[in-house]
Amino acid sequence: MADATLYVIIVSLLSLIILHSFLRRKPKNLPPGPPSLPIIGHLHLLKFPLHRSLYHLSNKYGPIMSLWFGSRRVVVVSSLPLAEECFTKNDIVLANRPKLFFGKHLAYDNSTLTNLPYGAEWRNLRKIATIEVLSTHRLNILSRIRRDEAERLMLRLVRNGFGDFHRVELKTLFMELTFNVIMRMISGKRYYGEGLSVDEAEAREFREIIEHIVGNGGTSYVGDFLPILNWIDYKGFKKMAAELGKRADAFIQGLVDEHKRRKGDPEFADSMISHLLRLQESQPENYSDLMIKALVIVMLVAGTDTSSLTLEWAMTNLLNNPEKLEKAQVEINSIIGHDRLLEESDVSKLPYLQCIIFETLRLSTTVPLLLPHESSADCTIGGYLVPCGTIVLVNAWASHRDPELWEEPTAFKPERFEGGNGENHRKLVLPFGLGRRACPGAPLAHRVMGLTLGLLIQCFDWKRVNKEKIDMTEGKGLTMPKVVPLELMCKVRPPMEKLVPKD
Repeated sequence: MADATLYVIIVSLLSLIILHSFLRRKPKNLPPGPPSLPIIGHLHLLKFPLHRSLYHLSNKYGPIMSLWFGSRRVVVVSSLPLAEECFTKNDIVLANRPKLFFGKHLAYDNSTLTNLPYGAEWRNLRKIATIEVLSTHRLNILSRIRRDEAERLMLRLVRNGFGDFHRVELKTLFMELTFNVIMRMISGKRYYGEGLSVDEAEAREFREIIEHIVGNGGTSYVGDFLPILNWIDYKGFKKMAAELGKRADAFIQGLVDEHKRRKGDPEFADSMISHLLRLQESQPENYSDLMIKALVIVMLVAGTDTSSLTLEWAMTNLLNNPEKLEKAQVEINSIIGHDRLLEESDVSKLPYLQCIIFETLRLSTTVPLLLPHESSADCTIGGYLVPCGTIVLVNAWASHRDPELWEEPTAFKPERFEGGNGENHRKLVLPFGLGRRACPGAPLAHRVMGLTLGLLIQCFDWKRVNKEKIDMTEGKGLTMPKVVPLELMCKVRPPMEKLVPKD
């Protein structure tokens, strides 16, 4: 029996190698790339963080290169001109997403706005998200939520009193702020910190689901690229993802059902779920429960971690460059003053604050490879053939460091976005993607980041925990966390003590 099993394994491996060789027959005029190995392709060359690994390879093989991630052909674009070519000339051809394992269980079998193939169904969902969920009108209605959560953050920062510097860990505070903002917009409920609007059991269930999604959502399943591993449940990944998907769906369905039961409840009147359920009554074919749940999961995954990480990187960059922090305080002092707290609508009057946000998005791009695209037909990029079915990755992190586009590309210089040329520089920053599949949540992200960062600069003095610069090491995953969570020393600025929220 053992000999027969060994024989089957050997024959299977030989068959895979032959199939691999057949599939790898090289079409003419592919982008350049390093030599590949059977079965694994170029996986042995990749290290974390992936955007840096691909950046170093692109320095050798050029701004467009062809790789094999196991059995999947991947083309990596690392320059802005080529990225613009992808999403202008080739925008429709590259409007699909590759179907990956997590999309089956955590994206309702790839039926979310992020995962759906390009077509009528996706266009309808995009229209709903843009008009009914993320329009300027809807964002204005819910501005009180963002304001309240920002003030709750400030309250937690002053718990240790006024007058003296005290140590705070900002990563957790930013994460809780962004999740509370999104969940209050979605469901009218807050799940973190004090003043919960749910019982502890519901809050704990939500926090555990989010912890697992955030922890695993940026991890690729190796079976997506090495199909032989789909024959087994490698490291229990399949079971974990299926259970997590069912758990998340049950939780979100519970929110939808509760909103149906409590129709007309003032607590839920302005929530996204209530708004979509009202539309469901007149247009049930367009606003099914599944569609609503799919929008909820996208808002949770795309609208939280990225904003909280950007805030953490912004404060890190400012404290490693304290003269930039002082310049931002001077701007806020002169335009807003000390007699009132900064409002969301004030951010447009604070050009340097906006420059800080853009420079953070450039230098510390929290989704450095953006979201993957897949070609639905043969196309050309930079004069090279990109065959149908190729995964296309845009290394925005690399293009944001292109010395042909940026003076001192690795330096934190918000000033590069000032003046007449500043608007042109802003067009070179791609944190939310390009083309028809660019992120529709960019206006919400800018509002959350602008208000929160503005209030932290207006109301508090900050300094590093010690004299050394803050560790800038990047972690791995789809997003780009700091390996070492940000800790700082803060105290209320004396002129603002009368305005900062107190218990």
